[in-house]
Amino acid sequence: MSDRLILNAAAFLRAIATGLMGVLLGIYLDKLAFTPADIGLVIGSGLTGAALSTLIVTFLGDRLGRRRSLLVIGAASAAGGLALIVTSSLPAVCVVAFIGMVNGMGRDRGASLVMEQAILPGTILPEQRTRAFAWYNVLQDMGHALGGVLAALPVLLRESFDVDVLASFHATVAVYAGLLVLSVLLYAGLSPTAEAYKPSVSVKLAPQSHRILWKLSALFALDSLAGGFLGTALLAYFFYQRFAVDEATIAILFFCARTANAASHFGAAWLAARIGLVNTMVFTHIPSSILLMTVPFAPSFAVAALLFLLREGLVEMDVPTRQSYVMAMVRPEERTFASGVTHLVRMGGWATAPFFAGFLMQGLALATPLLIGAGMKIVYDIALYKAFRHIKPPEERLQGPFF
Repeated sequence: MSDRLILNAAAFLRAIATGLMGVLLGIYLDKLAFTPADIGLVIGSGLTGAALSTLIVTFLGDRLGRRRSLLVIGAASAAGGLALIVTSSLPAVCVVAFIGMVNGMGRDRGASLVMEQAILPGTILPEQRTRAFAWYNVLQDMGHALGGVLAALPVLLRESFDVDVLASFHATVAVYAGLLVLSVLLYAGLSPTAEAYKPSVSVKLAPQSHRILWKLSALFALDSLAGGFLGTALLAYFFYQRFAVDEATIAILFFCARTANAASHFGAAWLAARIGLVNTMVFTHIPSSILLMTVPFAPSFAVAALLFLLREGLVEMDVPTRQSYVMAMVRPEERTFASGVTHLVRMGGWATAPFFAGFLMQGLALATPLLIGAGMKIVYDIALYKAFRHIKPPEERLQGPFF
């Protein structure tokens, strides 16, 4: 099996697990009688653990070994899922979420992606890079969609086998852990060519790479802080409380959302070839944020769901384009570090915001995080366009200005 196929298959399985946990985590914690503030603490703890692992692989991943790093991260995540079944107190759940890097965002953005995205460009030609990242993200969002469907499993178990509520959730979390174990088994098959050519403890960036990377990282920090208010666990909890719908209904909603995400990645690659990577990132992202700001004011679940799905058809178009842009703007030997730094700042924002989002939901209004997150994303898009509209990757420099 080729390295590219292994990376895509492992990412797909991990995305199913992430999509499943993203939809169910907030609802599961609600069944444990956790408050919205408690739920925010747990989500933030899991993302903090993910941020720490991202920090480690950013600086040491190539030296420790890309394959070995992926194996350790996957094993820790699977163990965290199993431990979540047997813990119920807030402190214990926070610790388990931290060690197991439990992801309540509903989208896979952890340390494993840093390593995978550093390996992936070496498996294809430069002109195939954006399309390869698009397929990589399509498979992830297909996995997220299937994970959303699996989030209906507790309802099916209760109706078909007459198990109690907590047992139905425990069985579903066990499925989450099993999927992560399968991804670990796939990583074991990576070839030696997946490793960095000259692994080093420190990376000396070229001056141009340094300027671009740190400017991008500052902007990504703002975007990720906004995204931390909009994680799947919090959005699923919002729909669950605001419209009194059950887990099965929410599972269908997020299956449709992730399907829309997956389809949008093909559109992103097509659009980027015609108007450029930066333009694609910005001109699809701003409308998605405006749509999200309308969701809290919808008069019914059907209207809210429609607005949300329209948003999901646009919001992920910046993902493969952003990944391709970052990898294009640095040298091959800088890719692990560049991938790690940009993911690290994103994980930091995602880990920080849920701590506040839960308290805002409980203390102000259920929709407060949605409005804050969408507004911050619009600010990010405007700043990104202003800073990078004239800085093009190599393949675009030959095409001239788009408009």
